Amino acid sequence: EEQLVESGGDLVQSGGSLRLSCAASGFPLTSYAMSWVRQAPGKELEWVASIDSISMFKSYAASVEGRFTISRDNAKNTLYLQLNSLKTEDTAMYYCAKGWLSSQLPSGLRIAQGTQVTVSS
Repeated sequence: EEQLVESGGDLVQSGGSLRLSCAASGFPLTSYAMSWVRQAPGKELEWVASIDSISMFKSYAASVEGRFTISRDNAKNTLYLQLNSLKTEDTAMYYCAKGWLSSQLPSGLRIAQGTQVTVSS
């Protein structure tokens, strides 16, 4: 059974940093591009970043460019998202997802339980 388990979310002050992890099981992570998406309270799901299968290409939403870094360790079957210079507007549930995504998210995107990031002012 394919599974994605996110972790690393926390309550952090504005300007702080966090590193999120996404542990994949049931499928070879190395075969897939991967992405992070997030959903703030009362808002729609929003694409955050994508990385190709061998970490050659990365893409970021304009709202996080220069502050967030997506990476992966295929040997550990794990995807990461480093969040720096956090802002209150980054408060959201963060999810990892299979595939190369963009601002136009597909309907029916499969996501798991997510990890909560809360940024206080």
